[in-house]
Amino acid sequence: MKTQLLCTFTTQDRLKPTIDLIISCHDVLFDKIYVFNNQKDTSQLICTYNIPNNQDNFIEGMDTIALHRKKQSNTLYTINALNEVIRDKNNGVLDKTFPITWSEFQNSLLLVNEQGLNIIPTKIYKIINTETWNNENL
Repeated sequence: MKTQLLCTFTTQDRLKPTIDLIISCHDVLFDKIYVFNNQKDTSQLICTYNIPNNQDNFIEGMDTIALHRKKQSNTLYTINALNEVIRDKNNGVLDKTFPITWSEFQNSLLLVNEQGLNIIPTKIYKIINTETWNNENL
């Protein structure tokens, strides 16, 4: 089965309603939502979860994007951010065969914004089991 990794941004005070909305709007595969702290701003949380690839990833009012993950370094990234890394490391040239040293981005989320590449250090905050979610305390 093809899956899609999604990332929903929230804050600590909005975590419970965010998780509730994710669970009610998606078939969360593997019954897990991984919640990370943004180490630059620990009030910001990053919820990652897999859904079937054929499912709509839009949730009204939610800041959700599609991501990719490099398991060996626990790096989360968008394709645009990966392209920016390649340009940064390869003298401005986008060469999709350029090798990435993933260990440089260990435990990070790579995004692109108006200023360019944004590297957000992450740390696991909580792993939510969607099967037992209603019984869990935050």
